[in-house]
Amino acid sequence: MEQVIRIGMDTSKSVFQLHGVDALERPVLIRKLQRRAVVPFFARLAPVKVGLEACGGSHHWARTLSALGHDPVLMAAQHVKAYLRRGKHDAADAEANCEAMSRPRTRFVAVKSVEQQAGQMLFGVREQMVRRRTQLSNAIRGHAAEFGLVAAKGLAYVEPLLARVAADDGVPALAQELFNMLGEEYRATCTRLAALEKKLVAHYRQDATARRLAAMPGVGPIGATLLGIKVGDATAFRSGRDFAAWLGLTPKNHSTAGKTRLGVITRAGDEMLRQVLVVGATAHIQQVRRGRIPASPWLAALLARKPPKLAAVALANKNARIAWKMMVTGEPYRCDQAGSLAPASPPSRPSDAAMP
Repeated sequence: MEQVIRIGMDTSKSVFQLHGVDALERPVLIRKLQRRAVVPFFARLAPVKVGLEACGGSHHWARTLSALGHDPVLMAAQHVKAYLRRGKHDAADAEANCEAMSRPRTRFVAVKSVEQQAGQMLFGVREQMVRRRTQLSNAIRGHAAEFGLVAAKGLAYVEPLLARVAADDGVPALAQELFNMLGEEYRATCTRLAALEKKLVAHYRQDATARRLAAMPGVGPIGATLLGIKVGDATAFRSGRDFAAWLGLTPKNHSTAGKTRLGVITRAGDEMLRQVLVVGATAHIQQVRRGRIPASPWLAALLARKPPKLAAVALANKNARIAWKMMVTGEPYRCDQAGSLAPASPPSRPSDAAMP
């Protein structure tokens, strides 16, 4: 085992496939392990470099292997796919992981701590509660319309609608009972969502980086907190443009023969973080168009020549670049007369590794 320097590990389901090579790229380890045998196996090995795909449970295994003295690296699945040979099975996946981790241009994913994953879970559960509340409000409104009781859209009209249903003698007893069930579940969901909002606010107040990022227009506490959770190490990106590309806010490139052809945004990277930034930018533009807040010269010129939705994506792209700069340098948000972040320090020189 002293000859093993790289091990590619596929963590599919409950069977773990290992593929190791030595310094001469000769296969020296091909092993299939059950989940319960993984930790004892690596506990007996000398420190090695282990490559895993960044999938479900990969951050847990990376922390476990680090505690055993090994050097785990996580890679995005789309980067490993290029090294997969014909056919799809666990052994081929492990071999592709071992090959991809050796390439100099491979970008690795930062391993999240348990605190970061807990914060990410908070946002995931909150999103589920918001969707459930929307489903229940739509169900109540739709069923009430079948009995001639119509209410306007919006959460503020759900409780008055339930009161009208309870007071209407034309609604059968069975329907009244079902409306009561939906109403109780709706109120319970709202209560749980309010508790999650309090936890989110507490998490935001404890995060100094999130408080600085929230000063940007169109970001707010939710976007700022999510940036702090999703982006473990901002210095892993070479520039703000690379960070915006990781979020999927840059256009697709279809250039050839010296002709530049740019399409729609790539929508790569983290969907939740990209959605929060775009929604925040959309809300900021709505306030600008209603005259409630002033627009920067850059945004005013953009709105004069582009539709609001395209302007929202452009503003989200700009906010992402500014957020990267603030996270790298630790500076607060300051606007100059052009409405952009005023340069206060020379550009940083982060490492070459970057998130997928």
